Amino acid sequence: MRAIRTGLVTLLLLALLGGGAYEWWSLIGRWQAHPITKDQAQIGKILNGSGWVSPGLAGPRLYMLAYRDCDACVAYAHSQFADLQAAGVDTRVIMIARDDLNGVPQSTAAERNTVAELWVNRSWALYRKWMDAPAASWTAPGVPAADGDVARSAVVEVGRDMVERLRPLLAENGIDLVYPVVIWQTKDGVLEGCACADPKAYGAVRKALGVQ
Repeated sequence: MRAIRTGLVTLLLLALLGGGAYEWWSLIGRWQAHPITKDQAQIGKILNGSGWVSPGLAGPRLYMLAYRDCDACVAYAHSQFADLQAAGVDTRVIMIARDDLNGVPQSTAAERNTVAELWVNRSWALYRKWMDAPAASWTAPGVPAADGDVARSAVVEVGRDMVERLRPLLAENGIDLVYPVVIWQTKDGVLEGCACADPKAYGAVRKALGVQ
């Protein structure tokens, strides 16, 4: 009986510890910065080869993977980019048009048009104009259509494919692909990243890049 009781107590303690670890991870751990120690070169190559847009600053690179109708992405850009850019950080934004979910589109035609144009011509001014306009009323004025254009539709698909290539690579480094995904280069040239949907993650990015 004593052995049974000891076993039950051990199982209970393990369950409590496991539950506590999960609680810490869900509330704190998942929003922490994670050094990218696995497949760093491959991740860096994917990011650098994507259709990012930036203000062209000479400092450390910070990549933000986002889509237009993402409130957390908008919040991060609006609250953090000015300070990051003032510190010389080159904020490189990678916009994607999400794929359909169960046959239901998760992007609009105007969104796909704009994403294709950003990837093709890398216009920071267009990105800013898009972000300054209400998402629901954006019509992508003057931007060529992606739907029906084989080349531009292919560009949209390249962005979606990039997400699926990054997903397992980031997961191996403890980073969930929860938008916005933010990945930056430290002063030592090492990549770090986080799922920055929660403002609790902002401080780690600022500290790593020396932003007050």
